[in-house]
Amino acid sequence: MPARGNAKYDILVITGPTASGKTATAAVVAERLGGEIISADSRQVYRKMDLGTGKDYDDYMVGGKRIPFHLIDIARPGSRYNLFEYRKDFLRVYSELKSRNVFPVLCGGSGMYIDSIVSAYRLAEVAPDPVLRAELEKKPMAELVKILSSYKRLHNITDIDTRKRVIRAIEIEMQRKTAGDEELSFPRLRHVVAAISVDRESRRERISARLRQRLESGMIDEVRDLLARGVGDEDLIYYGLEYKYITFYLRGDIDYDTMLRDLEVAIHQYAKRQMTWFRGMERKGTVIHWVDGQLPVDERAGEILRLLKM
Repeated sequence: MPARGNAKYDILVITGPTASGKTATAAVVAERLGGEIISADSRQVYRKMDLGTGKDYDDYMVGGKRIPFHLIDIARPGSRYNLFEYRKDFLRVYSELKSRNVFPVLCGGSGMYIDSIVSAYRLAEVAPDPVLRAELEKKPMAELVKILSSYKRLHNITDIDTRKRVIRAIEIEMQRKTAGDEELSFPRLRHVVAAISVDRESRRERISARLRQRLESGMIDEVRDLLARGVGDEDLIYYGLEYKYITFYLRGDIDYDTMLRDLEVAIHQYAKRQMTWFRGMERKGTVIHWVDGQLPVDERAGEILRLLKM
């Protein structure tokens, strides 16, 4: 039974687009519930990738106390952590929190990760298919995108960023068609989903200010260090956004001003795709309670806590 009498729900989800303030809000909520945070961020799983993925550790401090968090810094940089691994890790952490009577607060902006939890996706474990990959490698990018678009549901909103992503997405979709009983079951969790809402102009201002702050804090040096540690440039490009454009800059493909401009545009586009994903969840039946991101963090937390009493 969850902590402090919240027997009606198994989990609370706090999400929202990038730079909306969801992590700080989730930390305050978790502190008041006596709970712990499970991250739902597809890139914060990687160690040594801090500034570029937005690991704002200070956001987990509430009243001088660090709120425990999980599923951050669990994967090797350069590896390909995926949705299958995430769901297994999520269930492991969720079960451990439940055994300690600790209420879980799922927090992050990776829409597919969150959707897979609240909608209890059934997924097939898809192994690499070298024959299929060799065949797809011969095709131009436009044809690969067309093949992927022919499937009913894309694997990831960023699947068309690179050839590797497109080929992997096609591989997954094709094998799912024949997966049958090999699909992984997932429990239906009683949930409340809250999302931090920020108007478009405020969101753009926050994204731009945060990007400049992270660059000033050494984000380029972080990418340079990853390269020096042996993480391949194609691996960093695969992670997208900050790692992609800073790698282009460090390779000499683009100058600093172009890197800054293109990266800023890409992050704005990413935030827009996040909102599109959340709206898609709503269309499919997930109830999302939108909370005004302009409110002070304590007031946001208060509104979310009241949802647990509905």
